[in-house]
Amino acid sequence: MIKKLDILIIRSFIGPFFAAFAISVFVLTMQFFWLYIDDLVGKGLDLLTILKLIGLVTLFWVPTALPLALLFSSIMTFGNLGESFELVAIKAAGIPLLRFMRPLTVIAIFISGLAFLFANNIIPVTQKKLSALKYDIIVAKPAFDIKEGIFYDKIEGYVIKLGHKEKNDSIIHNVVIFEKKNALQDNILIADKGVMRITKDKRFLEFVLQNGWRYEEKGARATTNTEFTRMGFKEYKKMFDLKSFQMTKSGDSAFYDPKMLSLRQLNSTIDSLQNRDSFYMKRTFREITPYLRFSHYLDTGWATFDTCVIRKLNKFDDIISDTLKQAVYDAASSQLMSVKNNMGVLAGDYQEKNKSLRLHEIEWHRKFTLSAACLVLFLIGAPLGSIIRKGGLGTPLVFAIIFFVVFHLFNTFGEKFVKSEQASPLLGMWLSTLVLIPIGIFLTYKAMRDSQLFNQEFYYRSFKQLRSFLANFSFFKKSK
Repeated sequence: MIKKLDILIIRSFIGPFFAAFAISVFVLTMQFFWLYIDDLVGKGLDLLTILKLIGLVTLFWVPTALPLALLFSSIMTFGNLGESFELVAIKAAGIPLLRFMRPLTVIAIFISGLAFLFANNIIPVTQKKLSALKYDIIVAKPAFDIKEGIFYDKIEGYVIKLGHKEKNDSIIHNVVIFEKKNALQDNILIADKGVMRITKDKRFLEFVLQNGWRYEEKGARATTNTEFTRMGFKEYKKMFDLKSFQMTKSGDSAFYDPKMLSLRQLNSTIDSLQNRDSFYMKRTFREITPYLRFSHYLDTGWATFDTCVIRKLNKFDDIISDTLKQAVYDAASSQLMSVKNNMGVLAGDYQEKNKSLRLHEIEWHRKFTLSAACLVLFLIGAPLGSIIRKGGLGTPLVFAIIFFVVFHLFNTFGEKFVKSEQASPLLGMWLSTLVLIPIGIFLTYKAMRDSQLFNQEFYYRSFKQLRSFLANFSFFKKSK
């Protein structure tokens, strides 16, 4: 049953929570625009596109803003109650800390569930639409993604570097284009200036280069019989297929990222990726066996031959004649090289699948860690506010920023550890929670016993007593 005390605490909490949530969403959303502000301003984007971009970025940051808002509002609520001595009156009435934390605990649990539903159902759609909108902006204004002085490698088979772009983003200077091919080296295009634009059908990115050189080397690999060509030009047209901007297709979507999947879809994808070992064992056997001809004779006859012949010989050279040695060595070297190349391709593919598995597991755990963070940061904020007993914006904001930065750092470190395979997805993604839970328990314990953990007068009196003790101790030593 809801009592007047619960209503008092809930009313004191609602206002700071919505204010903190609005501020948190605004600050987190501005991070995106601080990063891309130079690319967005002056690009001719219409107001509707900009508003749509702002809305999608705002929705994307909502699950991250909820824990920060809960932390700040809980510190502020209990700090205001402590500063106005309402907290003292409540405790004097025999009501323990956990009792008047109960209504806000229920609200925190509700917000945690809301954060999970948001991250599981809305964020995947938001991420998909945000990727599609960014692609549309890139197609409309390719310079949005190609920046000055940075090697751009998102177009498959090419690396582009622009020395300078003019304000209209169409005229470019000091252009260097590397064409990555299976040849002796990359072909290179260098031009003093040019024009960058999209074709009318929006399928190609067109570079019209002026006053430059093209360097190309032709010839068979692993030989010195090659031909180097240098061609100067006054005007040269280069076309890039814009389908390279798109990610791997998945279903009816042109873009794919683990962040676009719900929990059910992640479970299905992770299950298929975890069963890849048997698939790769069969694939390895199928692709490697043709090069290992002796494997066809692994039977009793081969074992008899091994027992009777090979064990009597000291060297493999004794089995074959001198005239066949070079041919045998060449054939064996060729087969081993083929095996090595195939194994390299299989190993690279396996590593990519393993990386994909870790990325999907990261997103699976993220669905829960952000929800758990709401509860953990509330369990830190509520007792912390009752200890510091300072309301307003100053002190609660400082403590909220400190603990949220700690949460964000450990969350980032854990994710990096998982991606670099230094930690399991379970440990890495729950690292921040494991670090903050003991802090929350400690602060709750101190708050229940009216701790003076953040009382300046307590530390002043303690140091004053320590100084008096040291002074008396020094006087005693001098008198001796």
